[in-house]
Amino acid sequence: MSQHSSSGTLSPTLPLPSALANDYAGLKLRIKKLGLLEKQPAYYTYKIFLTMGLLVVGLLFLVFGPHSWIQLLNAAYLAIVFAQIGFIGHDIGHRQIFASGWKNDLAGLVCADLLVGMSLGWWIDKHNRHHSHPNQIDLDPDLNLPGISFTLEEARTRRNFGRFIMLHQIFLFFPMLLFVALDLQRASVSYLLHEKGKYRLLESVLLLLHFVVPTCVLLALLGFWPTIAFIALHQALLGFILGSAFAPNHKGMPVLAKECDMDFLRRQVLTARNIRASRFTDFWYGGLNYQIEHHLFPSMPRNNLRAAQRVVKAFCQEYDISYAETGILGSYQAVLHQLHEVSTSARQAE
Repeated sequence: MSQHSSSGTLSPTLPLPSALANDYAGLKLRIKKLGLLEKQPAYYTYKIFLTMGLLVVGLLFLVFGPHSWIQLLNAAYLAIVFAQIGFIGHDIGHRQIFASGWKNDLAGLVCADLLVGMSLGWWIDKHNRHHSHPNQIDLDPDLNLPGISFTLEEARTRRNFGRFIMLHQIFLFFPMLLFVALDLQRASVSYLLHEKGKYRLLESVLLLLHFVVPTCVLLALLGFWPTIAFIALHQALLGFILGSAFAPNHKGMPVLAKECDMDFLRRQVLTARNIRASRFTDFWYGGLNYQIEHHLFPSMPRNNLRAAQRVVKAFCQEYDISYAETGILGSYQAVLHQLHEVSTSARQAE
């Protein structure tokens, strides 16, 4: 089995027993027999219409409600709604909703570029690399968070202000989540400026509309300073919601060395963490609280993940594979613990 190094990474695994060579195929067969990989058009029709209905409520209040500072409450409400739109965009990106490629692309462009302000092409490229190599050094782009160090090797590269942030990252982690949405947009703009994506021109137009149209409407309805406050609060809360949903999935879990040759099943299970299921977590995390099942079966419709969890947990127990599941507070405690360990190790290495 894998061994932990002092830096918190996993070294290359020893050869697996031959009896476990095809265990993922066996698990997938069980899942397919239950029909859990089949599309769920009724569920997603309901989910999309409900979310768009919530969006319309917020927009109507913006237009016809009092044009005063009370609209900041609406900014917070719309942050929750747009996070849900982002989760739908995530499902679209994994082709969970439509069987047709062009339908997925069209819906994804509307959700990601036009509504959330994030490049679909950039996100799919980045997210596919994450799914292929979760928590693997130099291969998983999600390990490269601005200012945050999850391994001692990365911490040692920090200089000047970046080193100050790294040494105090246990205190700065949650405040930095407020900038997640802005960073997603920054990376999207950079991608469209420098990469030749499939829909580069269309994405650029949609992204421009996303930035210009809402700003003009807000200025016309609220005036300059309330608009600035509205956008700032909305983006900060949207970033915090998205960041707090992403962070517990892999952060604080084993980090794999670049040379690690762990098999697919263990790679996906051992580097991921589930948040204990409830109606609230299913909504707040957009299905990402079933991170293990999602990584094993990325195209599985969101509403089938809970049923799949029972199968996967039983399978992991059968094959003696560690399965991480915790509550909301426990997940953030694990994340902060890893950040503290990295910072402490970096101080001791001075």
